[in-house]
Amino acid sequence: MNKKDKTYPAKKERHQKPRQGREDRKPQEARPTSDEFVYGRHAAISLLESEQSDRINKIFMADNIQPNFGRQVETLAKAQHLILQKVPKAKLEQLTQENHQGIIVAVSPIPYAQLETIFEAAEAKSEDPLIVILDNLEDPHNLGSILRTCDAMGVHGVIIPKRRSASLTDVVAKTSTGAVNYVPVVRVTNLAQTINKLKDKGVWIFGTAMDGADYRTWDSKGPTALVIGNEGKGISPGIAKLMDVTLSIPMTGHVQSLNASVAAGVLLYQAYNGRHPLEG
Repeated sequence: MNKKDKTYPAKKERHQKPRQGREDRKPQEARPTSDEFVYGRHAAISLLESEQSDRINKIFMADNIQPNFGRQVETLAKAQHLILQKVPKAKLEQLTQENHQGIIVAVSPIPYAQLETIFEAAEAKSEDPLIVILDNLEDPHNLGSILRTCDAMGVHGVIIPKRRSASLTDVVAKTSTGAVNYVPVVRVTNLAQTINKLKDKGVWIFGTAMDGADYRTWDSKGPTALVIGNEGKGISPGIAKLMDVTLSIPMTGHVQSLNASVAAGVLLYQAYNGRHPLEG
């Protein structure tokens, strides 16, 4: 869809010259985390079955794990020539204090993608880019939940800032139930510059605001990015100024706010509905 086909209010004129900044001069480099474990049954199986299984260094599995699940892991590990070690539950608890569900996978650091990866993912599906931008989201559980929803709704990539933001960790991988292996995550130095770069590529930027348009009227067709703000403060003032359109989620209860991952879920389902309308 051409941007002129949108029915939203006219926007301020774009800069005529390409915006210059650090990210325009040099592609974003992947910055891995120091975390080394993926744990939990869904997350482990998802990683074993994904294209990122080459990150696996070793598998630790409880020696008393449920037999059917154990055989599934053994089959996948054998097919990929991976080291699988059966250990007592106490050994797993030495590796992590989290709910490991009887399996821990030692992996190389989770890699970050580059911005162009998102556009390549959309092009590979012959779709307009659908991007989620997280503005200083701090809770790794929220990040993992949002990645899980992004995978379900066909989001082509997620952008997070390097500072004051949750990063890709084992907690995120576990909460996402493996979606972290399928949704590209780009970590950038300057979120405002990245948003301006997206605008130069024809992407419309949507964010949330109390006085925004009802999200049910959202036309999500065309290159689109949705900004989700911090759990307590919402979208930061500097980023809010860059929104092309703001959206609101009507509420009738006493609490006039939603958890960040819940709000993202509501909005992304609306984006999916706009892009995949029911036929007939």
